[in-house]
Amino acid sequence: MLPPDRLYARTGLQFLPFNTLYQLAAEPETSLDRAATMVLIPDLVGTWLTGRPAAERTNASTTGLLDATSATWAWDVIDTLGLPRRLFGDLSDPGDQLGPLDAYVAVATGLRADTPVIHVGSHDTASAVVGVPASGDSFAYISCGTWGLVGVELDRPVVTDASRTANFTNERGVDSRVRFLRNVMGLWLLQESMRTWADAGDPADLDRLLAGATTLPSGGPTIDPNDSTFLPPGDMPRRIAAALERDGQPAPTSREAVVRCILDSLAAAFASAVRDAARLSGRRIETVHLVGGGARNELLCRLTADACELPVVAGPVEATALGNVLVQARAAGWIAGDLQVLRARVRGSQSLRRFEPGRRHASAVR
Repeated sequence: MLPPDRLYARTGLQFLPFNTLYQLAAEPETSLDRAATMVLIPDLVGTWLTGRPAAERTNASTTGLLDATSATWAWDVIDTLGLPRRLFGDLSDPGDQLGPLDAYVAVATGLRADTPVIHVGSHDTASAVVGVPASGDSFAYISCGTWGLVGVELDRPVVTDASRTANFTNERGVDSRVRFLRNVMGLWLLQESMRTWADAGDPADLDRLLAGATTLPSGGPTIDPNDSTFLPPGDMPRRIAAALERDGQPAPTSREAVVRCILDSLAAAFASAVRDAARLSGRRIETVHLVGGGARNELLCRLTADACELPVVAGPVEATALGNVLVQARAAGWIAGDLQVLRARVRGSQSLRRFEPGRRHASAVR
């Protein structure tokens, strides 16, 4: 039995029901007895390509089975759970070469047999944070798509009781950095609302809904987007209305009002996570970088700047892909430098927009 405080002090991972350690603990012993090793999905792809199984560290850090400080397997946790040690193989870092292509793969693809396979930050947020176009360390990031990941980048984990209570996680990043963050429900709420209306035979135009939502006054009703009520797929507008009514708030009377409620609620949750990240880590935050698909949503960016009372720099949308490519390019010797150098490449090549608190329009960063 592992008490929550002991588990957090060891792994630094936030408590989410889908964490790998819970899945493995729930597996029948017979299933584990048949397994030679465990590979997560990105590592499985690498194994298929090279024939060599290895656990890339940024993704392994999300399992709840990696030591937060040493970034090695937490053997005491693994042993307490009764998991076979053989399941947990060699660890690899972003930029490491996993190996050349397997001979069969080379023939099947037509690629050269000596084509290198390079590990990147295989957890998508690890690569996305590389693609954050920040200058210096005084920034928070919001990687916003279906989920929102909100936090700061640190040199070492924060495993205090306060950070555990706030449900912040310490996941590994590229160059041994720590992604100190909290998961926040993202645009899933909006995606499911759009799907619900389409399934009812009355699809909505998102651009028109956003334009209409922009004209609505601030201070409208909000929900807790992290409430488990909103996690499953289904009729999101109905669940939002029910949650508001339970809280004594008026239910939206139009689709535009539903959209505004979602975006106001996300902005408030993002701002709360940014403030908590600064308080718990001691990191001074001067700018919030919002990357991923949410960077396209001008209203969300503007509301987030207002809620955070900090400037928000939106973009790039494809931060994950950019971070992935930059790590590979550096490993291949095409570019050189630390994360600051890689991020300067992003700043110099991407169109970014800056939203100041209290202002209605964005300005181009370059």
